[in-house]
Amino acid sequence: MDMTWVTERIALGGGIWNDGNMATLVRMGITHVIDMQLEFDDRPLGARHGVKVLWNPTDDDFEPKSADLLERGVEFALEALDDPGARVYVHCAAGVHRAPMMTLAVLGATGWNLDEAMVLIETKRPVVDWANVYVESVKKYLEARPGSQVTGGGSQVTGKS
Repeated sequence: MDMTWVTERIALGGGIWNDGNMATLVRMGITHVIDMQLEFDDRPLGARHGVKVLWNPTDDDFEPKSADLLERGVEFALEALDDPGARVYVHCAAGVHRAPMMTLAVLGATGWNLDEAMVLIETKRPVVDWANVYVESVKKYLEARPGSQVTGGGSQVTGKS
């Protein structure tokens, strides 16, 4: 599996693609998946393994992303993270553009400063390539989201000390 732990409870990476990879994720403690792929729907794989999957199909077209798209992923992740035993895997096909964008939105919604979150993500997963339009989409979304921080401190929910 092409997977990187960003925090103790949030991982980021590439496509799952098959039953064996979903089983590997389950063995690693993954309970929830945010699938940002337009190319593949993980819901049938997740259902066979008891993993909750949000299919949030997103085109990697370097166009601005809607607040609705980001909100679906953030709400799914926040609901999952309310359970102390949950672990979330955010992925797209390669874990380079779309999944990092969603991971950034989730971290920002839990109180992370976006600059610090970007450094954390790219330090843990050096293949991340921040598309400015995606980062701006996240900033715009978080600025309008009640309780979110574009700047500010970290969050215990996601494993930052």
